[in-house]
Amino acid sequence: MTCTSCSSTLESALQAIPGVQTAQVALATEEAEVYYDPKVISCNQLLQTIEETGFEAVLISIGEDISKIDIQIDGAKTDHSLKSIATTLQALPGVQEVEAFPELKKISISYKPNMTGPRTFIEVIESSGSGHFKAMIYPEDQGGRDTRRKKEIRQYYKCFLWSLVFTVPVFLTSMVFMYVPGIKRILDIKVVNKLTIGEIVRWELSTPVQFIIGRRFYVGAYKALRHGSPNMDVLIALGTNAAYFYSVYIILRAANSKDFKGTDFFETSSMLITFILLGKYLEVLAKGKTSEAIAKLMNLAPETAILLALDEEGNVISEREIDSRLIQKNDVIKILPGAKVASDGVVTWGQSHVNESMITGEARPLGKRKGDTVIGGTLNGNGVLHVKATRVGSESALSQIVRLVESAQMAKAPVQKFADRISKYFVPLVIKHRNINYFTSDSFGKFHSYPLSWIPSSMDSFELALQFGIAVVVIACPCALGLATPTAVMVGTGVGASQGVLIKGGQALESAHKVSCIVFDKTGTLTVGKPVVVNTRHLKHMVPREFYELVAATEVNSEHPLAKAIVEHAKKMREDEENPVWPEAQEFVSITGQGVKGIVRNREIIVGNKSLMLTHDIAIPLEAEEALAEAEGMAQTGILVSIDREVAGVVSISDPLKPGAREAISILKSMKIKSIMVTGDNWGTANSIAKEVGIETVIAEAKPEQKAEKVKDLQISGHTVAMVGDGINDSPALVAADVGMAIGAGTDIAIEAADIVLMKSNLEDVITAIHLSRKTFSRIRLNYIWAMGYNVLGIPIAAGALFPSTGFRLPPWVAGAAMAASSVSVVCCSLLLKNYKRPKKLDNLEIGGITIEQ
Repeated sequence: MTCTSCSSTLESALQAIPGVQTAQVALATEEAEVYYDPKVISCNQLLQTIEETGFEAVLISIGEDISKIDIQIDGAKTDHSLKSIATTLQALPGVQEVEAFPELKKISISYKPNMTGPRTFIEVIESSGSGHFKAMIYPEDQGGRDTRRKKEIRQYYKCFLWSLVFTVPVFLTSMVFMYVPGIKRILDIKVVNKLTIGEIVRWELSTPVQFIIGRRFYVGAYKALRHGSPNMDVLIALGTNAAYFYSVYIILRAANSKDFKGTDFFETSSMLITFILLGKYLEVLAKGKTSEAIAKLMNLAPETAILLALDEEGNVISEREIDSRLIQKNDVIKILPGAKVASDGVVTWGQSHVNESMITGEARPLGKRKGDTVIGGTLNGNGVLHVKATRVGSESALSQIVRLVESAQMAKAPVQKFADRISKYFVPLVIKHRNINYFTSDSFGKFHSYPLSWIPSSMDSFELALQFGIAVVVIACPCALGLATPTAVMVGTGVGASQGVLIKGGQALESAHKVSCIVFDKTGTLTVGKPVVVNTRHLKHMVPREFYELVAATEVNSEHPLAKAIVEHAKKMREDEENPVWPEAQEFVSITGQGVKGIVRNREIIVGNKSLMLTHDIAIPLEAEEALAEAEGMAQTGILVSIDREVAGVVSISDPLKPGAREAISILKSMKIKSIMVTGDNWGTANSIAKEVGIETVIAEAKPEQKAEKVKDLQISGHTVAMVGDGINDSPALVAADVGMAIGAGTDIAIEAADIVLMKSNLEDVITAIHLSRKTFSRIRLNYIWAMGYNVLGIPIAAGALFPSTGFRLPPWVAGAAMAASSVSVVCCSLLLKNYKRPKKLDNLEIGGITIEQ
């Protein structure tokens, strides 16, 4: 694809296919993301449509919950052997699709990683065929995204070099040797009538450039015109053909006439193609650097892993080194000191510190011991760990982050539509302008509407008009306009990922730079999110252990941080048991924003806030009211516990503020961004926390739908609203907000609903996300100013606007070089975002008791 005209054409072609729900084509990454109904259309039909539209396509992936792997099989001597292996694999549980490629001795398998894995496939293959088959994972570099990019770079480089080999002599014979007396005499020798040796040499050298090296432009122009969407290839083909075929006409006239005088323009067509190929080479080289963030993420995974074999009691029997891609769910992996963690999992033995900065951006190594989770691709410290793999393949955190960044780079920012609209009409308008310009210049020359002194001695009025027409067509390509937004978005999202801020596309990036108001949840967002029980007021005569057993049995089914705090406190009551088993809670119901209820041991247990009790017509005694007021006054959360419709106790829970929360709110104020806190917690606790962090506007005891309503009210009042939250109850507000920001330690539902995910769970990253979006959008504006300004100034100059007053005209080959340079400069301008530094105000912000230094 060469410009937005190409991507728009392909997008329209895909969206027109029955069964396709949505299709997005990204110019910068040269990738398409298509959501379709597999019952109506297949992947092969989509690929066929793309090829019929005039582009080559390779399938990258076929779904988020499906992993795909290629297995190389040695020893399969016939196609039948390979097909029988494919049939055997297809019967395995979890295998979705198997494709055999006999010519490559390869089998491609799509599977569900939570049910099976590549090690199983290899064992099945090697156990069949009487042990004659040998299987291994197919070399990764075959058909990878990086390989395709390198291949494209090599192709452009090769074409440019060959074009240069032929073009340099053409340039020398037409522009340089004419001033060298000895050589000029040889080149001016007449062969037939007025036809000279120099003209023949230039014709012979420029023809391979025009039709062999420049073939790609003819093919692209034909396919574009066939679909009624003229693009850059059409403009180049028009310009070079005009120069080449006019030159052929001059040569034929010279060969058939004894007194004809004319000047050929072979150097124009050859140099145009050469400079355009140079520009495309530099462009693909630069575009490759914009996607380095994904490459770095993918390289985090280690190549090998140590697989442990355990007996029934969990003792290590043996260990062996395997390819890390062979790890399957529930495997136990040994992580040596200084080695990368090979898979997402849970520590089953050992303790160490793990550096997760490459994934989350967190500066400190985190302590890990039995029961703690680890992330694949992170770096182990000085201890040995045994890790049980829980998420592998496409389910791993690393794969999900890569997929998130890829999706972000695919998604178009709304501002991109501006470029798409311009490009749609730009090329046809340029062609019309070129025709008007040519005929006007030629007519003025023929009817002597301007002095003859304006016409250079080496050409006539027709040739001068032709030069202007070619220059206009070549300089006007809107490539730079099409690259202005996607390249900046690619670099911006990549930089964000490296800082632990995952931005889900151009829409989020564009909205974030306009944010004027941020709505914060309290628990887990402004506070640490790991609350602890600090006091219990019993209102009925009950043994504390029995009280907490009933409460924990109900709360263990909830994901809310307060529920987890109660369960953890209840575990301390039963320290004699390592993993206490709680009684079953029947008829369990979670009332979002209020609490939970269930039947435990035939007793109705309701745990929640005052609103939940009043909803169930449960009277709140004065003693309970006093306990709640006392807790609220100390910035604690009071939880009421009802047993058989009587309030039996009040549990006070404290959730400390996150380090740096007050400073973060202060910095947001300096950025002219208003902060509001909306929480389901009681008014007393909410006001205490708000006062501590410096937030003036507070809304407490809010249900999830009320949080979303508050967001909508702020939007109606003219604010661009960001919502920062971490729980299920925040999801409606995250979706309703212009920008939803989910704390990375929050629930999967909140992260799914958000536009931006903060991996470190630090409030400073809210500032980083907004600051980065502002920097990225200012870069997009700069790109547009450059791209638009280039065309606004370049086209009139190419058309000869300065020629009457100054005698200056833009040679077509210079116009071609300028067009190529504009695209390269826009990509390079976007690449400068890689030097992004977060606000200096954050450099000395204390997070978790340490000073973060950049």
